[in-house]
Amino acid sequence: MGAQTVHVLKGIDLDIFKNQYVALMGPSGSGKSTLMNLLGCLDTPTEGTYVLNGSDVSALDDNALAEIRNNEIGFVFQTFNLLPRSTALENVALPLVYAGWGKEERIARASEVLTQVGLGDRMDHKPNQLSGGQRQRVAVARALVNKPALILADEPTGNLDSKTSVEIMKLFDEIQAAGNTVILVTHEEDIAQYAKRVIRLVDGNIDSDLSK
Repeated sequence: MGAQTVHVLKGIDLDIFKNQYVALMGPSGSGKSTLMNLLGCLDTPTEGTYVLNGSDVSALDDNALAEIRNNEIGFVFQTFNLLPRSTALENVALPLVYAGWGKEERIARASEVLTQVGLGDRMDHKPNQLSGGQRQRVAVARALVNKPALILADEPTGNLDSKTSVEIMKLFDEIQAAGNTVILVTHEEDIAQYAKRVIRLVDGNIDSDLSK
């Protein structure tokens, strides 16, 4: 911030293992968004290391990080981040375009994951023809399409009503049960309780790390 350096995370030491279901919690300014950005390879640490799937990604350049993000990490955002003029199928298939898949393979894989999240009959619908919960299911399908090592969900129920939130969280339960690693960023206690491990941040430090 100008000439002032603000240290957001302060010596965090953290291991998250394959197929864990983790919630990151903390008040505004606690560092959870910065930690999420580091885990998602959207930011690089100023010091220390981040090892993802056996590779130290903390010193990679932008192009290498973009490749890691596309192949290893599936993102689910509070605001869905869907392309408004594209169908559900086209939105889900988009990461496979960047990964170099052929058209037929893209369509087959995108259809498979849309069916998996319960939208097999909505593939040709555009986002404005879908409910909030259906749009978030499309976003979840897009996150899964590349078979990533890590699903990173940032306040995934923040724009949904309580009934739809429960449906989306049940979907994350199924995703984790199928073998995926899920990291959920939330400030809502009832949403965090779906996770099997809850890490609470306060002032850039881990305040507690509890597993069920």
